[in-house]
Amino acid sequence: MILGADGLEEAFIGVAQQFDKKFAVYDREKVVSIFINQGMTKEEALEYFNFNVVGGWVGESTPAFIDLCSIDEVE
Repeated sequence: MILGADGLEEAFIGVAQQFDKKFAVYDREKVVSIFINQGMTKEEALEYFNFNVVGGWVGESTPAFIDLCSIDEVE
């Protein structure tokens, strides 16, 4: 079963698979934009995202959040 993130449907970009595990994937920048559009400042949105969204483990089906970039941008 794939677990989605409530209220972040506009940021959903697909499903990833790692071995036998599948999980929902969201665009990090779009998620932060959703929070800003709900009235948060950019700083508040980033703090909320990092603590409550990325920091919220709900089991093996926990969604992943991706920064879209080229391979050259990866550190």
